Amino acid sequence: MRTRSTLVATGVALALVAGGATTSAFAASSTPGAAPVAAVADTTPAIVAATNAFLATLTAAQKTSVQFAWTNTTQKKKWSNLPQGLYTRSGLMWGNLTTAQQNAWLAVMQVTLSPAGYTRVRQEWAADDKLAGGGGLQYGQQYYWIALIGTPSETTPWQWQWGGHHVTVNATIKGTEVALYPSFIGAQPASYTSGTSTVKPLGDIWTAAYTLLSSFTAAQKTKAVLGSSYIDLLYGPGQDSRAPSYQGIAGSALTAAQKTQLLNLISLYGNLVNAEDAATRLAEISSTLDQTYFAWYGPTTNAGNAYFRLTGPRVIIEYSPQAMGGTAANHIHGIYRDPQNDYGAAITG
Repeated sequence: MRTRSTLVATGVALALVAGGATTSAFAASSTPGAAPVAAVADTTPAIVAATNAFLATLTAAQKTSVQFAWTNTTQKKKWSNLPQGLYTRSGLMWGNLTTAQQNAWLAVMQVTLSPAGYTRVRQEWAADDKLAGGGGLQYGQQYYWIALIGTPSETTPWQWQWGGHHVTVNATIKGTEVALYPSFIGAQPASYTSGTSTVKPLGDIWTAAYTLLSSFTAAQKTKAVLGSSYIDLLYGPGQDSRAPSYQGIAGSALTAAQKTQLLNLISLYGNLVNAEDAATRLAEISSTLDQTYFAWYGPTTNAGNAYFRLTGPRVIIEYSPQAMGGTAANHIHGIYRDPQNDYGAAITG
């Protein structure tokens, strides 16, 4: 079984981020004689085992509903940020599953994602309950769907798909590789109360982006800030074939400290996946950091109502406030893609 080491392709320290705080740094480098970091065991066997355990909880009719052929390219790309009632999904609806079946599926998500990634997704998902009963549409955690494309395998490619309003995860698995793109990373409301706690599923992402922007000189801001008001997503659902738009300030124009901040922001998306696959993912992005652009549209204040985009050879990230539903800063659409590996194109082709 192959294992992977954590790599730093550019010589800039990468950070593993959990829950918005840097917990450890990538210590490996290309320096001769550098001590290797500990390898991380392949996660695929655990993902396959958890998925098969989920399937074992289903009835024959449910298995028929949730499973699609690997050749079903329509289902692979069948996802949306729209709520139930405006978009028809296929598979199994969360609200129709038993508690045992739901717990079995959560185990699949937990082993595929990192602890921080799993927490973020669960918080985005729970936000939808705050909209339930409003507007005549179908909001709430029950209206999320599960689909499996292909047969769970440690060698041949397959995909699990989970999502609904404002959050979707597409995970393509091939051998030791896991591709978590495209995924929709949004929330409405972007801030809500759970018990006695205030929950901000994307709060650390906004803080990291604003911190990077605030570090820019006036000349750097002239390159990075492209408009005075936020814009909508360019790379959302249905935009799988859209070419990357390299606008803003390039990584090559940043200082070493700013590059670290840029990688910290990207890691909040790269570390959605488990530690093994996140290490490879962040090394891919790090190796093309100089060709990765940061663009900003909107106020340069900390109000949260600005759009930003990261575009590089191996990553597209968008964060887009929305006017619908009150304060724009409380309704966020977001996307996370890899131009070379959406739906596992680079690992399954």
